[in-house]
Amino acid sequence: NPLYTCTIITTKPNELMEDIHDRMPVILTDENEKEWLNPKNTDPDYLQSLLLPYDSNDMEAYQVSSLVNSPKNNSPELIESH
Repeated sequence: NPLYTCTIITTKPNELMEDIHDRMPVILTDENEKEWLNPKNTDPDYLQSLLLPYDSNDMEAYQVSSLVNSPKNNSPELIESH
C-alpha cells in the first residue's frame, strides 16, 4: 500500500516575518514550482537554491489570537483578525 505524506519545508524569514519567527514556510513562485516538480531536476544544490524566502512585498500580515500556538485548538476564530 502506498504511504502518502506531506512535508512543510522552512527557510529563513523574510522582512515581514522576521519579527514573528526565526523561520517561515517556503512559498514557491510559479516558476520555481515548475522547477521543483520537474523530475529531471535531481541536483540537490540546484533544488536547495529554490527554497528562498518569499518576497515580503507580495505578502500581508495581521495579528491573530495567541490560541493558534496550541495544536489542541482548531476553530475558524483562530485566524480572525485581532
